[in-house]
Amino acid sequence: KVKAQLEEKEGKTFDVFTAVEFKTQVVAGTNYFIKVHVGNDEFVHLRVFRSLPQENKPLSLHSYQSSKAKHDELAFF
Repeated sequence: KVKAQLEEKEGKTFDVFTAVEFKTQVVAGTNYFIKVHVGNDEFVHLRVFRSLPQENKPLSLHSYQSSKAKHDELAFF
């Protein structure tokens, strides 16, 4: 659901976009930290926010880290 948001921020499209790992952090909603394979040996770490159900807002890409490798640890950021 956040692929288009990342593509807009990066100014490119991703043929491959596969989540391979994730962690969660409960705040006033939930932060999802997701490691995504975007092709070749490239990975991106995403921070996606899901608001509380009563707020009825869509998932939002809060921030991301590009140029990651498969072995890079997925950490809170």
